[in-house]
Amino acid sequence: MDGQDDAKQSTADMTAFVQNLLQQMQSRFQAMSGSIISKIDEMGNRIDELEQSINDLRTEMGQEGSALSSDPAKTGEEPKSGGNS
Repeated sequence: MDGQDDAKQSTADMTAFVQNLLQQMQSRFQAMSGSIISKIDEMGNRIDELEQSINDLRTEMGQEGSALSSDPAKTGEEPKSGGNS
């Protein structure tokens, strides 16, 4: 009955191997999943910072634009004078 014992041992070895392999795969999947989530969070933060920078630039350009439109010398326009054609 050595053959039967060998078959049982072989089955047990294969089962242990498969379980170990599945645990390794699960561990790697969790590590990759965590890494992906971390990178997505980082990308979201960078997008938020970029949006804030764009909004700051818009605000700054709006302030400069209103200053330029009120001062003809800054816009390069000639001041309008009455009737000196």
